[in-house]
Formats: sequence, C-alpha cells, structure tokens
Amino acid sequence: MLDENIMQSPLTILIVYSPQCTEDGEEENLLENPFSLELEFVDDPNFKNKVNYSSSAVQIPTDIYKGSPTILNELNWTQSLERLFIDNRREDSSLRWQVFGSATGVTRYYPATPWKAPNKIDLYDVRRRPWYIQGASSPKDMVIIVDVSGSVSGLTLKLMKASVMEMLETLTDDDYVNVASFSEKAEALVPCFKNLVQANIRNKKIFKEAVFHMQAKGTTDYKSGFTFAFEQLLNVSTTAPRAFCNKMIMMFTDGGEDRAQDIFEKYNWPNKTVRVFTFSVGQHNYDVTPLQWIACANKGYYFEIPSIGAIRINTQEYLDVLGRPMVLAGTRAKQVQWTNVYQDALGLGLVITGTMPVFNLTADVSSSQVNQLILGVMGVDIAINEIKRKTPTYRLGANGYTYAIDPNGYVLLHPNLQPKIFNFRKPVTLDFLDAELEDSNKEEVRTTPRLIQTHMLLFSFYSNLSSFPRYIDEAWRTYTWTPVNGTNYRSVNSCCYPDNAPLPSPPLPDRPQLLPANLPLSVADFESLLPNSFESEGHVFIAPREYCNELELASNNTEFLFNFIALMEKVTPDSKQCDNLLLHNLILDTGIIGQLVDKVWKNKDLNTYGFLAVFAATDGGITRVFPNKAAESWEEDPEPFNASYYRRSLDNKGYIFRAPYRTDDLLNPENDTIGVLVSTAVEISVGGKTIKPAVVGVKLDLEAWTDKFKILASNHTDRQGSNCGPHSACEMDCEANSEDLLCYLLDDGGFLIMSNQKEDWNKVGMFFSEVEPYLMYALYNSSFYNRKQSYDYQSVCEPIPTSSHGAAPRGAFVPTIADFLNMAWWTSAATWSLFQQVIAGMAYQSWFITDEVLAEGMDSRERGCVMIQTQYYFTNLNSTFNMLQDCGNCSRLIHAKKINNTNLLFVVAEKMPCNGCEIDKLSQEEEECILWLVCFIPRTLQLLLLPTLNCLSFSFVLYRFIL
Repeated sequence: MLDENIMQSPLTILIVYSPQCTEDGEEENLLENPFSLELEFVDDPNFKNKVNYSSSAVQIPTDIYKGSPTILNELNWTQSLERLFIDNRREDSSLRWQVFGSATGVTRYYPATPWKAPNKIDLYDVRRRPWYIQGASSPKDMVIIVDVSGSVSGLTLKLMKASVMEMLETLTDDDYVNVASFSEKAEALVPCFKNLVQANIRNKKIFKEAVFHMQAKGTTDYKSGFTFAFEQLLNVSTTAPRAFCNKMIMMFTDGGEDRAQDIFEKYNWPNKTVRVFTFSVGQHNYDVTPLQWIACANKGYYFEIPSIGAIRINTQEYLDVLGRPMVLAGTRAKQVQWTNVYQDALGLGLVITGTMPVFNLTADVSSSQVNQLILGVMGVDIAINEIKRKTPTYRLGANGYTYAIDPNGYVLLHPNLQPKIFNFRKPVTLDFLDAELEDSNKEEVRTTPRLIQTHMLLFSFYSNLSSFPRYIDEAWRTYTWTPVNGTNYRSVNSCCYPDNAPLPSPPLPDRPQLLPANLPLSVADFESLLPNSFESEGHVFIAPREYCNELELASNNTEFLFNFIALMEKVTPDSKQCDNLLLHNLILDTGIIGQLVDKVWKNKDLNTYGFLAVFAATDGGITRVFPNKAAESWEEDPEPFNASYYRRSLDNKGYIFRAPYRTDDLLNPENDTIGVLVSTAVEISVGGKTIKPAVVGVKLDLEAWTDKFKILASNHTDRQGSNCGPHSACEMDCEANSEDLLCYLLDDGGFLIMSNQKEDWNKVGMFFSEVEPYLMYALYNSSFYNRKQSYDYQSVCEPIPTSSHGAAPRGAFVPTIADFLNMAWWTSAATWSLFQQVIAGMAYQSWFITDEVLAEGMDSRERGCVMIQTQYYFTNLNSTFNMLQDCGNCSRLIHAKKINNTNLLFVVAEKMPCNGCEIDKLSQEEEECILWLVCFIPRTLQLLLLPTLNCLSFSFVLYRFIL
C-alpha cells in the first residue's frame, strides 16, 4: 500500500515497468521509482501479448531524462486518460491498443503490457512513429537545401548528412520533398527529380543514397540555395503533383553572414507563404544572428545541432510549429485520420491507426495568451488480420478477393501484401499497381476519385499469383469499388466470372442458395474425414479455415484435422460459435467426393493408365488424394484457394499440366518417381447459372507416359512426302533417345513437361531455355511465347558486402593505448566527440556504413530489395507452325503445335548439326533491380491521388511567433 498522503498528491506517479536483464543476467529496474507499481499480466491472444486491463503503461525514449519536471508533469496529467481507456473498452471490447503520444515523447498505452524494445537497442520515440507524424500536421511541400561549401567538412559534414536523413524521416506519403546542395550554385541532389516528389519510402531511399555521397567544396552563397528552393515551391507552371498546403524550406549550414534579404523580398514578402527553418550544424564560432533573423523574418524557427545527440530532437521540433494552425483551426482539425499500414511495435502485427490531434487550449497566465500547441496525438489501432476476417474471403471464389486503397494508391488489404522485412520506423507501403501486373484499366481503379460512390469495371487482363510466380494467365475480372464511410480508404472487390466470358455474367452465388434447402448432412459424410478411412477412401486434407471460434489452427494439417474432429464431437454444424456456411460446405463436399471415390476411383487400375494418383479439391476446403500412399509425396497447399493448380484451373479451360517446381536441382529418375500434375475445373449448371465448385485431376507417372510419346508425335499429313520444309509436313518419329529428332512437351510458361531424350528426364520442370536455349529462343522469336516483367517490392536479399579495410568508423579519431592511460584524455573534448560518434554509429546508417543498422532493422543482416521476375505465356495459338532456324553455318527444321484443350505446346526439331547460334539466352529467374541507379519519373507520381486531408497552414490563421 502507498501512503494515503502521497496518493492524494497531484504529483504522484504510478508507472508500470518491465524488469530487464543486464549482461550479468540480473534484473534491472530502469526507473528505480519507489512508488512504481508492478502488475500481473495475463496472456491475451487478441493482443498477442501479456496484458493488464486495469492499468495503462508508459514508455519514455531512452534519450529523455525521466526525472525532468516536464516529463513528470506529463505523466501526471495523462494518468487521467486511463479511466477513459477503460471505459472505451467496456463500450467496445473489440478495441485494441489505445495510445496517447505526447509532443514531449511520452507514450501512454492501454492495456498495460511489459515494454519490449522492437530491436536490440531501444530507439523507439513515439514522435517518429508513422501514425504520430501523420496525425500531428497537415501535408507539407518541403525543400531541403544543404550547405556543402568547403568549410563544411569532417565531423560537421557527417552531422549534416545524418541531420538531413533524419529530417526525411519526419515526412510521410502525404508530403512532397526535394533536396538540393549549394555552395556557389545550387543543384538538385538527385538529377532525376526536377520537381518535388512524393516522400514515399522509395524516393526517400534515393535521397539518402545521394546525401551519403555529398562532398564539400567551394564557397557559401545562401542566395543560390534559397533561389532554387523558392522556384521549386512557387512554380505554378508545373503539372507535377504536390501537397498544396504547408510550404517550407529547411536550410542546413555551418553558418554565414549573408541574410539573403533581396531573395525574400522577391519571392516571399509580404505574404510570407513559405516558412524558412534554419539549422546551424556543428561546433563553430560563427555568428548565428543571420540564421536567427532569416527564420524569424519568414515565420520559421532556428535550431542548433552541435552534436549527434541533438539531431533526433531538433529535426522534429518544427512539427510543433506546424501544429499551431491546427490548434487555432479548432473543430476543422478535429478529424480522424487513418494511417498507412505499419508494423505495431507491441507485437500486434500489421495495423492501421485512427488518429486525432490533442490541443492545449489553456491560457498562459504570464502573458494572458491562449496556448497554440499540440499536446500530442491520440490513436486507436486496428489489426489488418481483424479486417480480413470481416471480408467475404470464401464467397468470392478462389481468384476473387477484397482489398482497400488509400488516397496515395497504397493497398491496405491485398493478397500480395506480404512484407518479409519490417522496419519499425517506416510504414509498409505497396502501390496497387505494384501489387498486381500493371494494366491501363487498373490505373482507372487506382485513380478514380474517392468521392464517387460506387464504380464497376469488367475487363480482361493478365494475372499472376504471388504464391506461384512462374505463370501468368489472361482472365476476366470485375472490379467494384466504393468509399469506406468515415475513412479516406476505398474498398474494392475483384471477382472472377465463369467461362472467361467477355460479357458480364451474374456473380457467383453462395452454393447453399443453389442447392435444395433441405439437403441433409449425413453422419457418413462426417465419418469419411476420420483417419481410419484413409486407407480405403484416400487421404483427406482439410483447409485450415476458422470454421469455429474454438477451433485451434495448426501448421500441421493432420494435427488440424484431429482438432477439427475433436471439436465436431462437442458442437453441431448449426452452433452459433461456428461459421455455418463454411462448415456446411465442408461436410457436404466431403460426402460428394466420397461418392466419387466409391463409384469411380476404386473401380480403376491406376497403373494401367500411368497414374500415380487421382485427386479432387473443392471450394468447401476438402482435398482428397487417392490412393492413401500418394499423400506421402503430396506437396500442394491444403487450402485450395492458395493452391496454384486450383486457381489456374478456374481461370483456364481444359487440362492444365504442371511439372514439379524446380530450378537448378536435377531430379534422379532412377530413385525419384517424377509426377506431372494434370487438373481441370468441374463445371455445374444449376438454375441457369454456372459454377465451378471443384477441381479434379491426376498425377502422371512421367516414365510411363514417355512411352506414349510416339503416339502424341504422330503427324498424319503428307506421310508419303520425302521432303520436309517450313511450309510442308512429314512423318516425325519421336522414339526414345532418337538420334535425329528432339521432341518436347512444354507448358504455357515455357517449362519442360516431357522429352524423348532420357538425358532430359531429370530436367523436367526447368525453364526450357536451360534445357535447349536455341530452340526456346526460336519459339520466342516466332511469337509462340511473349513475356511480361513484374516487380516484387517486398523481397529479401543478402546483405551488400562491406569493406574490410578496417573496423574503425570512417573519419573517426581512434585513441591510442597511451590516451586510455592518460587521465586528462578522459575529460577532453576529443573523448566526448568520440563517444558521440560511437552513439551515432548505432543510430545512423550513414555514419559507418551504408547498410541498414541492426538497431533499426532485424536481427539478421538481410535487407529489403526489389526483384524483377520475367514470365512467359502463349501468344500464337495457331494449331500448327513450321519454321526454319538459320544459324549461319547450319540450319534445322522446327515443328510446333498447340495441343487443343490443354496448356501444352508440342515441339519437334532436328538436332543442331553445328555448335549453335549467337543468341541472347532467355531467362525466367528472379534478379535484383536497383531502382535508384535508374533515372526515371516514378509512375506513382503520375497517377497520384490528391490527399483528402484538410490543409491547415499559417496562411489561414494569424498567431504570435516566439523565438
């Protein structure tokens, strides 16, 4: 119990803390407050964490003194938020983290949970979180000008680079920016960026790379830098998009005497529509009065950055200045803003946050003036996974999906939004046109104004599957999108149509609506799921869906099946805790597939047909493989909606062949049984409507089917002809290991399915260019295949090797043994300078190396990158085509034929009589794309949607400025 007098004191602070371990393994109380309260925590799966619902908790950045009067006062008055948080949860139990981020850096969050640093070094500061930045200011147009004259060198230059990089991190996707360096003249740091560009992650990375390579030379001329900046901001003739709100110039310099007054008179006075913020960087003896005057005369602010420790604080203080118009705007600024997707620091996963600024409207007793400061930002998190649960995932079909787009074109929900590396300081941004293969119709979906209530578009386009990127398919989709009330998002449904019909068809209805209402679910249907029936009925895989609230998901499908059976013994399919539609379809499909086993599969000798297995998968979530032993080598996804064979069969007519997925690893036909998957969709017409509720198929024994290759190769035209040419046909005999002819079956992606050459059997599944590069080039050159390139902006790459020329920081002073033994050295300025550089090395990537520092990334040294993938597809659908491949010293005949009702191409060619042709070998392998080495105008700028946020800048209000 705490003393009652202390409890009644207005300065009493109850802080929830989490003990941390020192290197010696001992627990360390970081706060060491005798009045701190240690709570008991319980596991809560909704938060993926241990929580306490009776209290809130506080986090304070490591570089802020926890005992300062400002922080103590902040802790005291924010304590009253705890009751509000608790009441909110009582009203809505689905609420997740409720957070208040203070302008001083204090974070109060509810429910309480032990704070865990996202990385080894805790650099968390709420003021640098994406949700806080977006909620604390209106959109910005910013030009950063950097003094790179000869006086800026050594430690000052490094401080300046780190400061500019930190300034870029205060910008969001709603902002626009350009960076220029100046000495005698000014020039854009990135030559590609002629105008302001969106401050997205990709562009900021390009800027940082350029900032890192800045070099100091020449003399200082402020006028050149300011002229460049004003012309960028006030250029009304440009059509380049921008925020059209707060305009500002950030100048970083080591000092100077020039005030550039004539430039301000020309561009900014008397209206002063552009704020100017000045930053004096480094330790020097220059007079800072001109820099202070420049800032005050242009409604800006002056800051000093003498050391590395001042960077984080002073590069974000300008946000307080921009917050003052929001305070005076009152209710106009009191609007909920929704953020980009980002990674929750407390372990909730991907989230979005609804934010609202909190203002200080109290009167200043000393001056009788009303305060004009933002106290902080309130936020409520919503987990992306919870939004997904509310979407009609299984009612749109395997190739249908729901997603949402924000005003900048970034997706909130999308099947291809699968980030592999998280940076806790940056949002997770994926443009809609980067998430899918780009198409002019999709540009309309992306750029249609949010205010349009409902829009629908039906079109044909090429689709690729992120889970199986080797193929692309031409498919018909209907996109329906509408605004989400109360947010700046747009919700979009993408749904497929049966038969790939170019004319609109009715959307796929729920299957129970098409079936008799009184169709019973028999006990036998349920019993066929039991493992004791697998030996006679075939192995069953059940899709890992949330059929019931109490059903435990498991990564192992057998374990999940046992969990499902155990739950079904306790509840009925009509239980309120279960999704009746999912459960009904699952058990119904089990019975239907069971009849297929009894009436068809059991009556066939699979060996006679050269089948290793037969299978069926349904949209209800059942996959049955017969016989049971074939399940041992079954590698397909138990969720049909995620299986490539299932989704491709729905989008394509006929039989879809697919070889084992392989790259460079060769199969061993003597020890491995090579199986080729063949699948097709089942079409059923009910009540005049066509649905595709299932996919059936077989797994071919490659060796057995190669013996049938001669039948496939029979050419019944011109059997008596003795001359073969490009315009005539002749008998082609594809005997195994023929010395004259090469015979191949290729699929629509250009991958080898079958060959008459035994030496190629271990290459089945490889891209054909790796098997016969000259022949694949001839097919591509003859337009049998075309290709598209897609980009994966969420890839993971190996770290870039760093220099091994020594472990010391670049340009840092390295003390000798004598220095360490010298007591005076420890009190010298050089000591503190070195310590600052060491600290900087933990916080800023540019101080030591260009790689992402571990403190801001993952424990591994992997890095995010962009990968480019090339996919091939059929374009020439002529039934037969003959060609002559001329290689200069020799030539050969090639015969190619598309096999009807399949995705196969049959190719016969004479063996090359010479060494080969000079060609560019085609490749399908992924390779890294270094975007910032290419000068281009980003597509996302050309198609940008203007933000729907309120613009609250100084031009709308007047207030007193204090320096």
